[in-house]
Amino acid sequence: MTATPLGLPTVVRRLGPAPADGPMIDTFGRIAADLRVSLTDLCNLRCTYCMPAEGLDWLPDDRLLSAEELQRLLRIAVTRLGITNVRFTGGEPLLFKGLEQVVAATAALRPRPQLALTTNGVALHRRARALAEAGLDRVNVSLDTVDAAHFAAITRRDRLQDVIAGLAAAQAAGLRPVKVNAVLDPRTGREDVVALLRFCLDHDYQLRVIEQMPLDAEHHWQRDSMLSGAEILATLREHFALTPDPTPRGSAPAQLWRVDGGTATVGVIASVSEAFCAACDRTRLTADGQVRNCLFATSETDLRTLLRDGSDDAAIEAAWRSAMWQKAAGHGINDPSFVQPARPMSAIGG
Repeated sequence: MTATPLGLPTVVRRLGPAPADGPMIDTFGRIAADLRVSLTDLCNLRCTYCMPAEGLDWLPDDRLLSAEELQRLLRIAVTRLGITNVRFTGGEPLLFKGLEQVVAATAALRPRPQLALTTNGVALHRRARALAEAGLDRVNVSLDTVDAAHFAAITRRDRLQDVIAGLAAAQAAGLRPVKVNAVLDPRTGREDVVALLRFCLDHDYQLRVIEQMPLDAEHHWQRDSMLSGAEILATLREHFALTPDPTPRGSAPAQLWRVDGGTATVGVIASVSEAFCAACDRTRLTADGQVRNCLFATSETDLRTLLRDGSDDAAIEAAWRSAMWQKAAGHGINDPSFVQPARPMSAIGG
């Protein structure tokens, strides 16, 4: 599929209802094969770009999906909707008590999907081995800096050494490649990203730097304070030789660059400044059972009620297909009419 300079698909939209079978597609022909599953909105950090220092009003327990409800939706997604990749997110997914149970049940599905986890890494050193044994394939660990003072300022917690231990435990457990996700602080980010890349190169981790997006709970995001993908690359090029990675990008969010002529790569996810909506293959499930067809969607489709009112798998499948069929051309961040989602990132899932 070709894209406009804004990263939007250029094909003509299809009309009519969503197809009842086959791949889960939208009216632009994009196929949703990657499912992001938020297990909880709880988090044990208080990152400045995500939530206030005092935290948020968490979702009530009776609205959250149980492990058994999650397993049913995951079975429908994989066996009826063609999902091939599942990523468990939060909040902080390691705070979800049934995590290993859900991972094992998903790994047992056929055809078996690839299973990944995005975590802040604080408790990963205690869980990495069990998660690998349950069937998890790899992890992405959120780490914005390796400077202890900067880490404490960004996360409002002194847990850097726990995260570093979690990265090492994931690698030792075979959850490879171990990826590091970094959202740079506007004040210290240029310094932090250089040290982060050196840290990742030294430990054989893969760094992915993500532009800060308008998903904070307090709606303080401002475009002019965000470090853009171009600025990130310019900073890195002052210290490293970067050349484009020849591997086709496909639907991957990160543009990859080879570092210093070797095989190691660094990725930049420029969701705001260089949108890649035309290649998006994601569908999202929140911890309270809502389907979101885009990270920045302003509406959701309620699967929790269908789960609890006795609806069969076919009805749930149809609702999910209909939700994805209505996906917009793009996230709209660069449109003057853009409205930030009411839910913050911690309640949507990464």
